[in-house]
Amino acid sequence: MPLDQSVIGKQLPPSTLTVDAGRLRFFAAAIGERNPIFTDLDAAKAAGYSNLPVPPTFLFGIELDNPGSFSWLADLGVDLRRILHGEQSFTYHATAVAGDVLTATPTIGNVYSKKGGALDFIEKTSTVTRADGTLVAELKSVIVVRNPEAAK
Repeated sequence: MPLDQSVIGKQLPPSTLTVDAGRLRFFAAAIGERNPIFTDLDAAKAAGYSNLPVPPTFLFGIELDNPGSFSWLADLGVDLRRILHGEQSFTYHATAVAGDVLTATPTIGNVYSKKGGALDFIEKTSTVTRADGTLVAELKSVIVVRNPEAAK
């Protein structure tokens, strides 16, 4: 079943996260980041940061902290067993550091189909801002929904 085009532009609930230094260290270790600015406060300060900076892809996880982080897909009628991560991209405007309170505000940017409806694509964009309103980044992710019935 093709996705309803009327969802384009729909704003989803925002997610807020206080960036924790311990979590940044854990994330850096998990992704294999070896630059000490992401794990050692003295190295970060020597590099000009006020605290540990957020590693590049960390911001993608802000929305995943919410208990129902994929409920918006279910609300669209998407079978969560049929989704794939298609792509993600980041445009950075400012560096976030440990201690910052960040809010990600997501919006459904586009919905389209390919392969005769066998694949639906949902583009979600999010703006990430600090508590003072400073724009930190713009995120884009694409979720692919497989529709095996349409492929027949």
